[in-house]
Amino acid sequence: MGVTGTQAPGGEHEQHSTLVGSPTRAAVSGGVQAGLEEPLTEKQRQVVRVLEVVRVEEHVREVWRWCGRPRASRRGMARAFVAKAVYNDPTTVAFLERLRTDRNLCRICGWDHPGEVPSESTFSRAFEEFASSALGDAVHKTLVERFAEPLLVGHVARDSTEIVARERAAKKPKKAPRRRKRGRPKKGEVVEPRAAPSRLPHQLTQTPEAALAELPRACDWGTKKDSSGHKHSWKGYKLHLDVCDPGLPLNAETTSASLHDSQVAIPMARRTAQRVTALYEVMDSAYAAPEIEQVVREVGHVPIIDLHSSKKKRGLKLDPPTARRYNERTVVERAYGRLKDEFGARFVRVRGHLKVHLHLMFGVVALFADQLVQLAAT
Repeated sequence: MGVTGTQAPGGEHEQHSTLVGSPTRAAVSGGVQAGLEEPLTEKQRQVVRVLEVVRVEEHVREVWRWCGRPRASRRGMARAFVAKAVYNDPTTVAFLERLRTDRNLCRICGWDHPGEVPSESTFSRAFEEFASSALGDAVHKTLVERFAEPLLVGHVARDSTEIVARERAAKKPKKAPRRRKRGRPKKGEVVEPRAAPSRLPHQLTQTPEAALAELPRACDWGTKKDSSGHKHSWKGYKLHLDVCDPGLPLNAETTSASLHDSQVAIPMARRTAQRVTALYEVMDSAYAAPEIEQVVREVGHVPIIDLHSSKKKRGLKLDPPTARRYNERTVVERAYGRLKDEFGARFVRVRGHLKVHLHLMFGVVALFADQLVQLAAT
């Protein structure tokens, strides 16, 4: 089911058709105009179309030095990182080799010839700068405001997926020792609760930014059941996405692998409601909590959440109309499949939450642009 209801203003659609209508034109950063000597391959055309929609260079501020060695252009490297996600190269070294042997791709990213491509260490420093400035989130937010905000979205599907990382897992804090003996407390004795209060009731009174700031983001171990009911564990992170039924990712957050899916639902639901107008929010049974349903209804959406297995064993099930709408949740699974198979989410070679999140966000914005181009072509 696609977009239901109002469409974007005419100017927005005209601008989008202009962006994807000239696939052989390379928008080179820094105002440098370069002709392409060789015919573009289909993959190069895809890179050009994605870069024309994303326009990541508009979010990068160049800093010029009055003395010393000039800094390498950060805008060209930002375009290169998006192109790397489109090519699904596992490492920056592999993509640099591609840049130095592919003159068309080199000019598409903003360099006149391969000798101008910066070194691996320069790319690494630029990536760290982009991660610290949250470049990926800024670009993605602009894309959503530009192309998705004017639309009336039918369904928003929410889910998470495992992200395997190559770094040491953070040590979990030790549990506090028991302060009193077992048994019934004495008369007048005040007993402290054993566990901390649940995060969900606390999130009801928080802003989305404050709630997300309290979530754990360190690399650790996570365990999840697959569709067959088998458990598997991984070391790394979790990527949480809100995807609308046309397949555009509207919201993205990266947390620790051990964090339960429900702990991210409330702030993501509120932030997604600020970005787009939607009708339904579709989630699996991991999000079955009264607090989540309350917030979804407060933002004006209808929650469609699968039942727990315990209720299904008692013979309970969704009514047929709700079950048909629940099938729209597969759009987020397809988005994760494309993100891992085509846009680099399966090859995380950086360390630390900020860098891992930026690596994933480059893939998310590339997926957004590519999906948008496919929708315009149909």
